[in-house]
Amino acid sequence: MTEIHALRDAYRHDKAALLATMQATGASTRGIRLMLRKLSALAGGLLQALWQRAQLPADLALVAVGGFGRDQLFPYSDVDVLLLLPEGCTTDSGCELRAQLESFIGSCWDAGLEIGSSVRTVAECLAESAQDVTVQTSLLEARLICGNGALFAQFQQQYSAQLNPQAFLVAKTLEMRQRHTKYENTPYALEPNCKESPGGLRDLQMILWVARAAGLGRTWKELAASGMATAFEVRQIERNEALLCLVRSRLHAIAGRHEDRLVFDLQTAVAESFGYRSQAPDGTRLALRASEALMRRYYWAAKAVSQLSQILLLNIEERLNPSTHEPRPINARFFEKAGLIEVASDDLYERDPHAILETFLLHQTTSGLKDLSARTLRALYNARGVMDGAFRRDPVNRAAFMRILQQPSGITHAMRLMNQTSVLGRYLWAFRGIVGQMQHDLFHVYTVDQHILMVLRNMRRFFMAEHTHEYPFCSQLAAGWDKPWILYVAALFHDIGKGRGGDHSQIGAMEVRRFCRQHGVDREDARLIEFLVREHLTMSTVAQKQDLSDPDVIAAFAQRVGNERNLTAMYLLTVADIRGTSPKVWNAWKGKLLEDLYRATLRTLGGRAPDAAAEIEARKREALVLLALNALPFEAHKALWATLDVSYFMRHEAADIAWHTRHLSRHVGAPQPVVRARQSLAGEGLQVMVYAPDQADLFARICSYFDRAGFSILDARVHTANNGHALDTFQVVASAQPGHYRELTHMVESDLMRAIETGGPLPEPAVRRVSRRVKSFPVAPRVTLRPDEKAQRWLLGISASDRAGLLYLVARVLARHQLSVQLAKVSTLGERVEDTFLIQGPELQSNARQIEIETELLQALSA
Repeated sequence: MTEIHALRDAYRHDKAALLATMQATGASTRGIRLMLRKLSALAGGLLQALWQRAQLPADLALVAVGGFGRDQLFPYSDVDVLLLLPEGCTTDSGCELRAQLESFIGSCWDAGLEIGSSVRTVAECLAESAQDVTVQTSLLEARLICGNGALFAQFQQQYSAQLNPQAFLVAKTLEMRQRHTKYENTPYALEPNCKESPGGLRDLQMILWVARAAGLGRTWKELAASGMATAFEVRQIERNEALLCLVRSRLHAIAGRHEDRLVFDLQTAVAESFGYRSQAPDGTRLALRASEALMRRYYWAAKAVSQLSQILLLNIEERLNPSTHEPRPINARFFEKAGLIEVASDDLYERDPHAILETFLLHQTTSGLKDLSARTLRALYNARGVMDGAFRRDPVNRAAFMRILQQPSGITHAMRLMNQTSVLGRYLWAFRGIVGQMQHDLFHVYTVDQHILMVLRNMRRFFMAEHTHEYPFCSQLAAGWDKPWILYVAALFHDIGKGRGGDHSQIGAMEVRRFCRQHGVDREDARLIEFLVREHLTMSTVAQKQDLSDPDVIAAFAQRVGNERNLTAMYLLTVADIRGTSPKVWNAWKGKLLEDLYRATLRTLGGRAPDAAAEIEARKREALVLLALNALPFEAHKALWATLDVSYFMRHEAADIAWHTRHLSRHVGAPQPVVRARQSLAGEGLQVMVYAPDQADLFARICSYFDRAGFSILDARVHTANNGHALDTFQVVASAQPGHYRELTHMVESDLMRAIETGGPLPEPAVRRVSRRVKSFPVAPRVTLRPDEKAQRWLLGISASDRAGLLYLVARVLARHQLSVQLAKVSTLGERVEDTFLIQGPELQSNARQIEIETELLQALSA
């Protein structure tokens, strides 16, 4: 055992020295391939020593497979080996050979190797390979370490004879599609897997595998020699492959384990190992965080890998399965071949740069075209230098770009294709600045360019009949809109100013003003587009943070919007934008708030000045009709309504007033709490009503119950009747989707009533795990406290990282200071919350007390 310990110590020492050398190279990728080969050789040397020590029969062979077979070993990757046995050799239980093999594999682990082993004869290898493409791929790169060379040569000969290049290509292509689907078909995930994600190392390995199986070469230079790639493409591949290898190696070294995901926890450490910093030497904050700079470099590399691997794969496929389709001329410059656009000559774009944008226009307007051919993709890749300032200023190109935006179909696909081929960023220079730009705001889950294209897709869907079921009201408004391209331009530019410092809405407005001037957009249309980009956050802010029952709020918003056309465009852009941030951010309640704001503003813009008295009478009449339909006795509503003031009727819709009245008409002033719940009219979650004698900690007690029961509060409307009773209504959603709402409502009604009746001190908040994303990118808590415009109540604003029970923490502080909550608007943006409360209480009249309340809130939010 002492000998194995010595081998292990020597291996660890030499490996640590190699890793230290790699860590010292900074951002340079030079030498990374040599380092991976040295790690492989180090493991190979140790295996040879252990093989000799084991004294296994001479007719066996030890074979490296997988990445180790490729003579490329990452710091904490498995060392995959095959123990190749001659035919007729058995490893049945109890036999001496089995014991020897087990002893050898055990010694590998003891010596510090993360070993992955298989024991097979040649026939068993071939049988497994025929059944499983993963085994077939692993054996493709087999390399003899030591042992019986003749047996290994026999294996190689029989394996090559059995390998069917066409079938292997089909199997690996299907496997790649499944893998890409698993990673959402984008290289731009915020925590990408640098090996498996689209644009990762696996895509490059897959090209070499299918090329090797087809006999087209084992290295990139051999692929160039066989005509599969150009010398320029090989240089680009090798450069980006080296960067991905360095990122993966640093990930392993920093994590101290096999870790291929660029998770938030590790991004900053990996970035700093490349020499990126978040602060300048004088301590000032740089425009880009270290992690953002690294990820941007990674995304650009992954994008290049995606482009180049697509070109090479299509070329290999064409070589293995020559197309029988005859090219069909589209015009003098392009052919259609098997549903793909093919350039008439490889140098088309250099000779005629106008043909670049024409490619995407043809893709939209010519029926039957699915994609671009390998030849076209290669021509575009090699023509990137042509897309310069003169190209962007060319009136023909500007007209072509506007025609792409104004086509009746194919806009989303064209823009995505233009982004994938780097044309969009080279034509719209401002767009190039946000390609691969991360967003550390805890609610965007896409890079800025991917978010913009997602918003464009959402906007486009409002105009498509097959998507009307998704957002019927948006589709209805879109059907009456005359110039969809105006909204597409606004979507393209709404976040284009991000990452440049300052207000991105103002920067975007400046950029889109320049775009409209350069592209000959009418003055009126240009004004609307600029307005949409500058104000694209306004409607969401008003809907989610202000009291929509206040006529002054609606009047101020209507004045800012100006007219119905602006309002409709802003509404459509806001819905498309929120839906494009993350699948988790949009919910039915947000949709209802935005629609309510749209309708209220439309009435004001139509000349109906907000008339509180008329609005209240209309709601009362509608509520009485609903009550009559539910057979409530005549005048049964009077006892409850007599205790409610104007603010109650302004803040609640007729359906809610009728619901409250139906359940409370016989319980007015009752000493016991009344709790009722129903499925929310907004479409998801529950609406919960609480009627109980008012007390200072009632709101906090209710929040405590929802926290412990696993509900998130989306909205709270708190009203104190003139008989001293509180009438509170909550919109809540369960963390898990309920199977039956009836069971859930019964549970909430009984459990919440018990929690209110129990009394006693408020329970301590539950302690729960904070998500990795919040840990990595915490939001500094902010608290603002100011009087409302009428100086009667106070507006409390809170911004912090989201976590379970946050609202309860706030409610406890307010309860301690005897402050009553009249309105709570909870806006959850991914993993960040921005809550607004309307509060009142005697302590708010003292400046010292105000500071004390704000300090306690900050402490609670930071805990």
